[in-house]
Amino acid sequence: MNKPKQAIRELTKAEEQIMQILWEKQQALVHDILAEFPEPRPAYNTVSTIIRILEQKGFVGHKAYGRTHEYFTLISKDDYSSAHFGNFLNNYFGNSFKSLASFFTSEKKMTLRELEEIQQIIALEIEKQKHSKS
Repeated sequence: MNKPKQAIRELTKAEEQIMQILWEKQQALVHDILAEFPEPRPAYNTVSTIIRILEQKGFVGHKAYGRTHEYFTLISKDDYSSAHFGNFLNNYFGNSFKSLASFFTSEKKMTLRELEEIQQIIALEIEKQKHSKS
C-alpha cells in the first residue's frame, strides 16, 4: 500500500497542510478538510483541486459515493517524514547525525532538561542495539 521511500515526492506547503489534516482524520470529505482550516479558509474549489493533485501524485485515494468522494491517505505520515528527513539530513548536515545534533544543541539553546531527555533516549537506544547484537 505504501510507496517505496525513495519514490515519495516532496509536498508543497498547501499539499502538506491538507495531508496533515488527512493524516489526523484518516478519511474525510472536502468540506471536512475545509472545516479544519483557520479563517480565512481557502475556497472549496482550491482544496478540491489540491486533493486531486495529491491523488495524481499517489498520496491520496478516494471512495466514491455518487458524486461525493471520501478521501484517504495512501502514504503514511511516518513514511513521508522518514523520506524527507533523510533528504533534509543529507542536504543540510552532510548525512551526519552528529552535525545535526551539534547544530540543535548549540544553535537552538536547548534547556538542560531537554538535553538530559535526549541523553536518556540515546542511552536506551544504545542498550537496545547492544542487546540486539548479542
